[in-house]
Order: sequence, then C-alpha cells, then structure tokens
Amino acid sequence: MTRAPAHRRRPEARPEEILEAALAVFGEQGFAAARVEDIARRAGLSKGTLYLYFPSKEAMLNALIEQSAGALARVVEQHVATSAAADPEAALRGLLRILFTAVSSPKVSAAPRLVLTEAHRFPELAAFYRSHVLDIVRRAMRALLDAAVAKGVFRPVDADAFMRVIAGPGIAHMALTNIFDLHPDKLTDPADLADAIADILLNGLKPRLESEPS
Repeated sequence: MTRAPAHRRRPEARPEEILEAALAVFGEQGFAAARVEDIARRAGLSKGTLYLYFPSKEAMLNALIEQSAGALARVVEQHVATSAAADPEAALRGLLRILFTAVSSPKVSAAPRLVLTEAHRFPELAAFYRSHVLDIVRRAMRALLDAAVAKGVFRPVDADAFMRVIAGPGIAHMALTNIFDLHPDKLTDPADLADAIADILLNGLKPRLESEPS
C-alpha cells in the first residue's frame, strides 16, 4: 500500500509562520529572554531551517515591526500625501481613524507594544523603530501641518509638539486597551473614538460661546 506523501509547508509560507511563532514567544518570555530554539520549536522547524530565513531574533522583531507599525506608518504617509492639500482637517480626522483602528487590533499593536517595553535596553531596536516608523510618521505630520497652515485652517504651531499631540492619544489608547484592559465605556468603535478625540483636539475643552458655530 502506497503511503500518501507527508504534508510539507510551502517554503514561501515559512517566514510568516516563523514571525507568528516569534511574536508568540516574545510575548510570553520577553524579547531578552526569548531563545531562537524556542521560536523554531513553536514554528515546527529546526533551528538551522529558521536561520535560512532570519539570521537572529533581532531580525525577526525588525520584520515584525515592518509588518505592523512600519506598514501603518506608510499608510499614514500615503493618506497625508493624497488628502492633506485638499482638506487638511478631513485629513487629520482620517489619520486619527487609521491610527485608532490599527492600534485597537491586538495583532497590529503587539510588536509596537513589545518595542515600547524593550527599546530602552536595546538601542539598535529603538534606532530601527525610529527610522522605519517614527521618522516616516514625523514627516507625514509635518506635511499635514504645513498644508493646514498654508490654507489657513490651522495656526502655526511647533511641528514636534503637533506630532506628540496627534500621536499621543493613539499610544495611550493602545496601552489602556491592550495592556490594562481599560476599554472605553461608550465609544467602542475605534472610528467613533477617533472622531471624538479629533473634535477635542480641534475645538479644545472650553465651552463654546452661544455666538460661536458648533
């Protein structure tokens, strides 16, 4: 009787499987304590086979960053490039919706959360995250601000302060939701939460005068 051939992973599927295994091990053990052997075992591969795809656990985490936060940064950059000149305020609202929808996903936010906890001990990891994520977002934020000021929609403000004001709520939401399990009571849809935060950022907290438009 002829045996059916054993199931084999397609080689092109292995990098994704390795990264999924790496993320799971990093989450369980922390980046510093994680061992390549454990990642290989989780992926169902030999250590030697794993090294054919990734030379180190640092390379795996860098790939995870590119796959999640890096991809998000490029989406933000493209969004600003295509929408800021026409309607900067709508572009800002759309940017916040993109950001909050992404960080509300545990799968998307897992690698950035790991970086936040580990970067202070691994300068090269922090440098990679900055060049592949933060620098891209910073350029996009500056472009959005410049477009808004040019059209008279926003007043001139410091670009780095602007970036922190816009990006800060997304980081806080990621931490509160995925680390502390503190979810919004009412604004459970990330897009609705983004719109509410955009309204506060654009209009402030002080009550409007009756003569002012709503």
